[in-house]
Amino acid sequence: MQTWDFGRTVRRWRERVAPQDAGVPVGRRRRAPGLRREELAALAGVSADYLTRLEQGRATAPSAQVVEALARALRVSAPERDLLYRLAGHTVPGPEVVPARLAPSVRRLLDRLAHTPVVVYDASWNLVLANEPYEALMGPTSHWRGIERNAVWRTLAGPAGRVVHTAREQADHEARLVADLRLTVLRYPADRALRRLVGALAEAAPRFTELWDADVPPPLPSPSRRKTVEHPEAGRMTLDCDTLLDALDDTRITVYTAEPGTRDAARLAAALGTAALVE
Repeated sequence: MQTWDFGRTVRRWRERVAPQDAGVPVGRRRRAPGLRREELAALAGVSADYLTRLEQGRATAPSAQVVEALARALRVSAPERDLLYRLAGHTVPGPEVVPARLAPSVRRLLDRLAHTPVVVYDASWNLVLANEPYEALMGPTSHWRGIERNAVWRTLAGPAGRVVHTAREQADHEARLVADLRLTVLRYPADRALRRLVGALAEAAPRFTELWDADVPPPLPSPSRRKTVEHPEAGRMTLDCDTLLDALDDTRITVYTAEPGTRDAARLAAALGTAALVE
């Protein structure tokens, strides 16, 4: 393969993706029917400059994480995803590696939730997808890079988010996340990227090491499954937070809703309305 085949393939597949199919708002002035470069970059969580260099063949060694993110954003088929890995010089991930893909059936399900905040994480708690309503509720995610896209790191060492926890709720949330990551390591012992993540978390957050080495079992999940969110414009609201597990691809799909007719529902609607106002 020539060194620019990967970039040329990405560009060709980018141009065939309809913006509305990828959840990108369609404006009036579009010279081409496909995704713009900056739109694909935002969907994949990479910089537009890096994507430009990839497409032009000036960057020729994308990581496996970048390949997976691009394949996901481009909505390619399984054989096309495998081709992208080979063009980038990587071995196609097998069952011993944490999957970060979304099955077409799951994508269709998420497309039906286009007006509901939804976020998807893989078994390592790396961000797979955050839809537009989620970003309107919780803040933008497209600028996150590397370990910033990991929920365990963001909980233990990252900047404060919009979810409001008591001290006890925060401690329990941290313990559950780390305990779940330990189970992931047991399921994927050959995943070197997962091992590197654990090392990076241990270096970044002493609390992570404390929880990782603890013999005490993590607290049970809260039966209420509710989260309080402090939105900068809409104010404070308490939402139902339901996490669904896609067992086949080992992903966590979290959906935020409010009971119709309540003050929380009105504030959630106001928060989601800010997305259109910002654009």
